[in-house]
Formats: sequence, structure tokens, C-alpha cells
Amino acid sequence: MEIKVKDLSKGFRLREGQVQALNGITLTTPTNRILTLLGPSGCGKTTLLRCIAGLEVPDSGEIQIGETTVFSSASKVFVPPNKRGISMVFQSYAIWPHMTVFDNVAYPLQVQKRPKEEIKQRVQKTLALVQLEGFEHRSATKLSGGQQQRVALARALIAEPKVVLFDEPLSNLDAKLREQTRRELRNFLSELGISAVYVTHDRIEALTISDVVAVMKDGQIVEIGKPKELYFSARNKFVVDFIGGANFLEAKVVGYLNGLVQVRSPIGTIICEESAAPEPGRCVTVYIRPEAFEIIDSPSERKYNVFRGVVERVLFAGEWYESDIRVGNSVLSVRLLPSVSVAEGEEIILHAAPARCRIVMGPKERR
Repeated sequence: MEIKVKDLSKGFRLREGQVQALNGITLTTPTNRILTLLGPSGCGKTTLLRCIAGLEVPDSGEIQIGETTVFSSASKVFVPPNKRGISMVFQSYAIWPHMTVFDNVAYPLQVQKRPKEEIKQRVQKTLALVQLEGFEHRSATKLSGGQQQRVALARALIAEPKVVLFDEPLSNLDAKLREQTRRELRNFLSELGISAVYVTHDRIEALTISDVVAVMKDGQIVEIGKPKELYFSARNKFVVDFIGGANFLEAKVVGYLNGLVQVRSPIGTIICEESAAPEPGRCVTVYIRPEAFEIIDSPSERKYNVFRGVVERVLFAGEWYESDIRVGNSVLSVRLLPSVSVAEGEEIILHAAPARCRIVMGPKERR
């Protein structure tokens, strides 16, 4: 089921004045896929989700779920939440403490006054899907955090909604349980082929659970794409930084070499692989992810992007070393495998492949 949002705006009047939560959002979600709204607190992602759900009324614009227009300011259409064919999973789980697992999950069908035998069969089937068979008669609040989240998911899925909306559903779980539940949730939704819109401020969560990620800032969608595309080749500096740490270097395009872009930067000449090649003289920002670097023994081992540096700091982070390497007057953040042995004060030689050196455009400028 596809969701189309067109030119959606929403503001709130607070004591401090008017706050524009959404500013002309246009978005189409992929059918039977997971789209994640990623961004910092206050960027408008939850407001957008609540507008899709019908829990907030936008000031202007249009929302369409499937072939049905559920909101239109121009046509004065507003379909109430219970008529939109969607379910929502909240951060707090919203588990009813006085009910058993069975009653919590069955509630949407009970409201629809479905036959008891149908309710029983569908509850059992849905609990099996979320791996909670045999939990029917337990008190829902006696379960672990991960199990409660699965109860909330089962309740959202049992009515066979067109779309499921998730509002930071894993943020209350500890790190290990969050990772496990994230994998399970991804598997559940993929197996069912349900369209989902997922809100989070956690970049790892967004990258691992999503088919498409829309990065938001100040009430607008800054960039949208597949997780791998955004991580390796985002075109917006905010997106690059928010979706994963990077070394940013202000540079100027000086020419081309074998189809690659050649730039002059504070750490020397960098050769970048770019499909949209900027013209010579253009000011740009080059970004290189910390894990893109490797240590080599000799400059002759690599053709391009070889830099001499000094190790200033090394911190063990479990799966890798976080290190600061001074190259000229710049300090680069470099992520090294534990098998690599370096010491503070040691001189090393770094290399970064052109494909891992990407460009964000700056203002046009000539030398």
C-alpha cells in the first residue's frame, strides 16, 4: 500500500510563538516496504507520522493512502484515524496492564465484534508469528520489554492493516535487546509484505531496518534514498554527518584525472570518484568516512590518495580502534581493525580509495 504526501504543512502555536513543524513535505512511500523517517529531535518526523495516522490535522496539503484521500485542505477532506486502515505502534508500547496478552492482542477484533472463534484463531496465529505462542494467559505487564514490544506489534498486525506506523518503538529497550528486536521486526514485516513508516533518531536502526530512508531537518526532507546509497554517497552535508561520522575537508576542484575528480585540500591532493563532476575552480567539501582509510607500508603500494600522518590518539572500542591521525594541520578520525597495531606518536601512511572520497558541493567560485 502506497502513501502519498503532497505539500504538507503543520504549525503549532506555543507561548514562545509559532513553530513550523512541517514545511511543504512531499513524499511517496514504497509499496510493501519499510520507509524510515530519520532525524534529530524536533525535526518534524513524529508530527508527520501523526498526520498520516490522523492524530494531527495538518494546516495544508494532501495525504493519500492507497487510492483513498484521507486529508485534503483544498477539498476539506479529513478521514478519522479509525477509518484509515492503519495501525500504530508507540514508543511506550501502550499495553493495557489489566489485560492478558490474549486480550491485548484481541482488542481490535473485539471492537469490530468479530466472532469469538475467529478472534481465537487469529490471536493464536498472530502470536505464533511474533514468537509468543503459549503466552496468551499471561499478564502483559509481566513480560520483558522485548516481549511487550512484540505484543504491541501483534495487536497492530491482527487487524490486517494497510499500513503500520512505528513511533520510535525500540527506544526504551537496552542495546542488546534493541538489536535483537530490530532484526525480528524487519523479518516480520518482510514476511507479511506490509507497508510501514518508521520513525527514529537512531541512524543504526534506520540503516538496518529500512528499505528507504528519508532524512529530515527543520520540518523538511533533506534527502531520501536507500540506506547504502545515503551512507556511501549522500549529497547533503547534514545527511552525511547525521547518518554516520565523517571527515570533512574544504577543497577546490583543480581538474580531472582518468575520469576522476582532482581536488586540492588541506591534507594534499585528493582524487575522488564522482558521477556528477563539478567544474574546475568550484569550492566543494570532500568527506571520507573513518573506516575508509587503511594503513599501508609504502606510498608505492597505492596510486592515489596516500597521506603521511602521526598517530595522536588511539582508543579501543571493541570491534575497532578509534584513532586521531594528524596529517599536516588537519586531524583525521580513522577507524582501524583490532588486528592493526599502532601507538601514539607513531608515523604512519594512510590510503583512501577514490570511491570512498565523496564530494558535497559548495558555492560556485573561480580561482
